[in-house]
Amino acid sequence: MKPIRIDSDPLARVIAYHQASKHHLDRYAPGPGGLDWANQPDPFRRYAGAPRVELPLRADSLATPFAAVRRGDRPTAYPLERDALAILLELSLGLSAWKQHRGSRWALRCNPSSGNLHPTEGYLVCPALPGLAAGVHHYLSHDHVLEQRAAPNSPNWGSELSGGAVVALTGIHWREAWKYGLRAYRYCQHDGGHAIAAVAYAAAALGWRARLLAGWGDDELAALLGLDRAEDFADAELESPEVALWVGPEPPPVGLSPGALADGLSFTGQANRLSHAQIDWPGIKDVDRAAHRPRAIPSPAFQAPSQPPLAVESDDPIKAATLIRQRRSAVAFDGVTTLSAERWFGMLDALLPRRDAPPLDGWPWPPRVHPLLFAHRIDGISPGLYLLARTDEALAELRQALHGEWVWSKIEPVPAHLPLYQLAASDARDAARVISCHQDIAADSCFAVGFLTAFAGPLRDAPWAYRELFWETGVLGQILYLEAEAAGLRATGIGCFFDDAVHRLLGLDGLAWQSLYHFTVGGPVEDRRVRTQPPYAHLRRSTP
Repeated sequence: MKPIRIDSDPLARVIAYHQASKHHLDRYAPGPGGLDWANQPDPFRRYAGAPRVELPLRADSLATPFAAVRRGDRPTAYPLERDALAILLELSLGLSAWKQHRGSRWALRCNPSSGNLHPTEGYLVCPALPGLAAGVHHYLSHDHVLEQRAAPNSPNWGSELSGGAVVALTGIHWREAWKYGLRAYRYCQHDGGHAIAAVAYAAAALGWRARLLAGWGDDELAALLGLDRAEDFADAELESPEVALWVGPEPPPVGLSPGALADGLSFTGQANRLSHAQIDWPGIKDVDRAAHRPRAIPSPAFQAPSQPPLAVESDDPIKAATLIRQRRSAVAFDGVTTLSAERWFGMLDALLPRRDAPPLDGWPWPPRVHPLLFAHRIDGISPGLYLLARTDEALAELRQALHGEWVWSKIEPVPAHLPLYQLAASDARDAARVISCHQDIAADSCFAVGFLTAFAGPLRDAPWAYRELFWETGVLGQILYLEAEAAGLRATGIGCFFDDAVHRLLGLDGLAWQSLYHFTVGGPVEDRRVRTQPPYAHLRRSTP
């Protein structure tokens, strides 16, 4: 048997990228070395010449409480029409606020992003609906408009979309690479996971469901969205297809095909250039090719359990729309705030797969990500290291994989159903800080998280699963973002951590398990110098 060449085997190339993009205690992954602010990418993609459809700002009219959404108690489904889709997009990919400090002004969005750089773009593929033409539309969050990228040539186009629509997500890797260099591809993927969860939460608040169309291939999705049209990106940075979701009150039709939808479309519009110069990172291009999702992958058959989420006490019946738009990434924590054990258990319980509660009700794969928890300030819980094993199978595998004097004990007062295990009772603040690139936010919080992920197994014969694993960490991260807000706290994702230092801490060998994303939740320290402004005051658009 001939030896496998690393330049010809996609799995080897994915692993080579993963290893090369790791941060180490004595060196960081290759990066730009400095920020060229004059070349910072435009955070908003536009298609010049594409017809625009203004969307109403209706999120304030959505009365669904967040507590009902997290329980999976959906309201009566909104009708599938322009105004409901406008709410969906406003609460998932839309602006949440503007921030201003001195001469700088920048937008925040409902979907979190590494460095607030927003590599993820959103598209809507829909049949003819009240107030909206059939076709493929790009969502421009700055203006809260849909740009019609493609119109059908036949009046019967989209008949197979009855009962829902497709929301597709793409990634512009350059937006992250401008700041983060080689490691940026990872950030684009977990940002995609944030967006998947954001769409699922917004859909649930409308009484809908969001389901991943896991069998759609990259080439088919690119053709449907027009990403493969070189003439439309002649002077612009390219987008990579990521994932499509079926969203609406009805389940997706059997056999829904992007290839069939792509037939008979006429495209229009020219993509804008985001930077005057793009720095090439060959490693990102190579891993993107190596993790290419082929056509017609069989859809997973995973069925999540149906038990209801753990109830949490809340004196604030906050609306889902309000909580979603108030989400922020903390920049510092006070090192004092504590979290009740009951609320912590509720947060961790929300990370378990469920058949009816968003965003995991639409996740098609069995859990492959299992949070390692650095508990710092949880009332009634000893500080230390804990592990949430999201499946029984993973618990058995992790007990074999983690080498060290770990106690693996269930402690009081953890609910019996919650698979939370204490590994060690100790002050874990220094460990959390050091492995998170010496950042205080990992130690000054109530707790920090490292998302331990089954790695070598899922990638075997499926190198594209590299993206899915990061998406899953992003989905779990978005859950923690909103759970933190509901508890009166704040959260932030941590992309900078010393990968193998985490693995050495746990006694992990090889690539069977890897930590792919870190997170932290605590009492925020607000920067009073920064002014907050409404998200869409610049439009001067009346709200019906």
